[in-house]
Amino acid sequence: MNKKRRKIYQKRSIGDSLISVITYVAFAIFAFVCIYPFYYIFINTISSNELSERGLIIFWPQQIHIQNYIEALKIKGLMNAAMVSVGRTVIGTFLTVIAAAFLGYMFTRESMWRRKLWYRFVIITMYFNAGVIPWYLTMRNLHLTNNFWGYILPAIVSPFYIILTKTFVESIPKELQQAAEIDGAGTLKIFFRIIMPVIKPIMATVAIFTAVGQWNAFQDTLLLMTDTKLYSLQFILYQYINQANSLRMLANSSSGAGMAQSLATVQTATSIRMTVTIIVVAPILLIYPIFQKYFVKGIMIGAVKG
Repeated sequence: MNKKRRKIYQKRSIGDSLISVITYVAFAIFAFVCIYPFYYIFINTISSNELSERGLIIFWPQQIHIQNYIEALKIKGLMNAAMVSVGRTVIGTFLTVIAAAFLGYMFTRESMWRRKLWYRFVIITMYFNAGVIPWYLTMRNLHLTNNFWGYILPAIVSPFYIILTKTFVESIPKELQQAAEIDGAGTLKIFFRIIMPVIKPIMATVAIFTAVGQWNAFQDTLLLMTDTKLYSLQFILYQYINQANSLRMLANSSSGAGMAQSLATVQTATSIRMTVTIIVVAPILLIYPIFQKYFVKGIMIGAVKG
């Protein structure tokens, strides 16, 4: 009997080991597919521009230099666009998270006047969209064209984030709020003292979604902004991709007409595109490690009922 059990255990162990190996290999391939494009762009920005333009930089950087980043940062308007993107991301994320948290909390309170009506009024906007032209006319009538707040105000109330927050708040024991009400706490005090500390995971989740959306947005700049001082970094990237050849000449001329440059560091259309892409993408990638533990807990709320 013991020998049979050992054989069965060995067979199961071999099968489990094989499944584990296949799983690890599959995830390793998937991770490589996700990471390699960023790695490819990065190594091309620090390698010889001549080799990069010819498509010879595939896996390892060659003739490493950082001249591309130095020249890209000299291009007119790039730093100002970075400040605009940082400003809209920070302010927009903060206001959107607070609005989603507060409205999500209020829609769970039975004492709210016409709670279900207002909730449905907000949610119905997820299914109906007037289109770009009515949206633009509304923004123009509200004087939000060529206005920094045109980036912020339209995105403050988001039905999807309100639903996420409302679902999370509903999972909190009502006894917490009832105890605070018995002690004489009002709506705002309960929200800031009781609710907000508990719903940090879902707030972090909303913050990640909002920050990525604000940072990557460029269509609102294209439609609303004609003042170059209000251009966002993503819109600058959009322009750079479409006008890389002219920007290459601008970057080369800005380094000095009388200075001879080696072929390894002279700016090319490819080097401009890839360098600006890294400058635009890198900051938002830093957000995920900071909020990851909250993100997983927040987005899983409601998936499992205990």
